Amino acid sequence: MSVNFGSKRVVTGAHYGLRDWLAQRITAALMALFTLIVLVQVLFSSGPIGYESWAGIFAAQWMKALTFAVFLALAYHVWVGMRDIWMDYVKPAGIRLVLHVFTIVWLLSCLGWAVQVLWRL
Repeated sequence: MSVNFGSKRVVTGAHYGLRDWLAQRITAALMALFTLIVLVQVLFSSGPIGYESWAGIFAAQWMKALTFAVFLALAYHVWVGMRDIWMDYVKPAGIRLVLHVFTIVWLLSCLGWAVQVLWRL
């Protein structure tokens, strides 16, 4: 007789649920912190908020690096969420693979665009 409950329960699957759950929380916290930093800079800026003000906020190298780190965190956050959606709701393996590849290519394209915007390449 096979026991499928308690401490002898056989668990199958990819076993990365806790890691991804924690990654989602850490990336969300980083994005929230970044939002607060930008909000504080906007609230304490003098004069009207125009292009010059926004360019000034992101002119410092540390802010560009932090912004890119947030873009990386956002991309990973989106990847984990979309991958879970594709795995949970798209059952045909071929379609799921196409959606995974599309998501990865789209996210890498967005990161490339972010580099161009931040460092004006």
